[in-house]
Amino acid sequence: MPDTLLPNILDFIAKVDPVDKLPSAMQQAIARAVRITFLGKSDTLPFDLADPERFLYIIRSGTLEQRKQSGVLRARLGPEDLFGFSFLDSTPGNPADCYNVTALENTLLYQVPHSVLRTLLDASPQYANLFASQVQARLQSALNVVWGDQEKGLFVRQVRDIATGTIASAEASATIREVTRAMLHANRTSTAVITEGGKIVGILTDRDVTLRVVAGGISPERPVSEVMSPAPVTIAPDDLVLRAVALMMEHSVRSLPVVEQGRAIGLLTTSHLVQHHRMQALFHIEKIKYCASVDELAALTVERQAIFEALVEGHVRGDTIGLIMAMIMDAMTRRLIEIAIGCFGPPPCDFVWVAAGSQARNEVHMLSDQDNALLLSPSATHSDIGYFRHLAMYVCNALAACGYPLCSGRFMAASPQWCQPLPVWQEYYRKWIGNPEYNRLLNASVFLELRPLYGNGELCAALQHHLLTLIGDNPAFVRSLTREAVTVTPPLGIFKNLVLEKSGDNSKTLDIKRNALTLIVDLARIYGLSAGADQQGTEARFAQANAQGLLSTESHRNILGAYHFLLQMRQNEQCQALRQGQTPSNRIDPTRFGSFERQHLKDAFRIIAELQEFARLRFTLE
Repeated sequence: MPDTLLPNILDFIAKVDPVDKLPSAMQQAIARAVRITFLGKSDTLPFDLADPERFLYIIRSGTLEQRKQSGVLRARLGPEDLFGFSFLDSTPGNPADCYNVTALENTLLYQVPHSVLRTLLDASPQYANLFASQVQARLQSALNVVWGDQEKGLFVRQVRDIATGTIASAEASATIREVTRAMLHANRTSTAVITEGGKIVGILTDRDVTLRVVAGGISPERPVSEVMSPAPVTIAPDDLVLRAVALMMEHSVRSLPVVEQGRAIGLLTTSHLVQHHRMQALFHIEKIKYCASVDELAALTVERQAIFEALVEGHVRGDTIGLIMAMIMDAMTRRLIEIAIGCFGPPPCDFVWVAAGSQARNEVHMLSDQDNALLLSPSATHSDIGYFRHLAMYVCNALAACGYPLCSGRFMAASPQWCQPLPVWQEYYRKWIGNPEYNRLLNASVFLELRPLYGNGELCAALQHHLLTLIGDNPAFVRSLTREAVTVTPPLGIFKNLVLEKSGDNSKTLDIKRNALTLIVDLARIYGLSAGADQQGTEARFAQANAQGLLSTESHRNILGAYHFLLQMRQNEQCQALRQGQTPSNRIDPTRFGSFERQHLKDAFRIIAELQEFARLRFTLE
């Protein structure tokens, strides 16, 4: 490399992701190794599969198009984009991901020999994932850059960091008096872990003693097993504090034994958490429980936004944020149903209020609207249905007043169609799945995820069992669902300034929900239903499909990496909009992104497109 060109090359590559993450000495070594290649318009980049030398390519100027051997578009790339990662670990003559490259205009390329990269990364392995041949590893490195150890606040600290190391322990055969004495001697701990045969079988808290022993008149000489809380919820020392908070809220408990390898090593209580003021916001679910009116609940909207912003700024994982926001929405819905029942009187028959869509999947974000329904007892009369329609109208309008918009498609319990006895719902599913035309497929897609929130959950369980049975008996339904899911593809053709929308108010923007996240959710639904998954979350469905061999381990890791990255990107954009006093949306402006975001966006889009193709081949027999 002529010395006169070296400063120019170094200045360029030092600003390009992931080279910009490397120390100066490594950047200089890469710059010295660069070979310069020029391609004229329509020229192809020759790949000699027998040549043991491979290159990482950095586009200095111009645009390229990658197509697979089948002719399918893989990606379009522009200045500051890199490619050639997949050849890093491939065997000469048998590349891991073979494709053709054609210049769409005059293009200047920098070629970095893989042999040079390997030497540098072998000497500094902490940077290896930045150049990993597997895209999932590069996406994870992208998340780690944003969510680095030095930036972690209390939200993502480990339980061991704040839990007490003091905990009482006793055998299930011990008396209540013996256990309470052990609690007193263990620095007055509020909780004792009860074991049997070395296994944790229950806990006894000071509240249990007050409510069950003292108030219940139980003799302190009775076995503790008679008054303990069985099958306690526990937490591991390496788990995040945020997960502990989520478990406490979900199970309405105030303490969690910290368990490692089956042995209790400490205790985490709400008092440990509220000492840290940032965590107090997460307990605003307690405030929701005691609100007496819609106005009081609506006043908490600002606090909910503050929680979202704090979670995003704390670099909490996107799926965890979705879970926390879903828990808040659940609590809000339950309280509003209770208030409505107070207004309209006791329900005339059994019912269950179910969440659908993103709320059912525990994937709520700041733009989530209402998707819900009412399932009524088979014995519900016309008069009973009238009661529940009034109740549903009240709750849905109140949710809208509390910051959860009405569903534009009217998929809500307030719509008469979605407030029906169980047999009517069973007939809905029979028609939708037996004859999956477009409109019926749309209805089915919305209500393929149902989660009971209030009432008799057995009604929901019966409907879900009916659904899975119908799907098992009608394989054409999954085929139709797959065909519909792959009609929209991620924007693999983005390059240069990434303009996707050609006109209108949304020009120069990308709808990250429609063009990416919804596609992942659709794929998870297809794989989950095919695997007979009894869980409804996107990650859980992929996990079950992987466990049953429908989804390879590599594809599983790749799609989760893409999912986490895209969730984080959307949440960061929404948080920034809120901070600036703007209305958040699902649209992002890629022209504001640097090479870091562009490169990983394209990696994520390519993963989605490949899994769509796998799904099409597997589930449509095409």
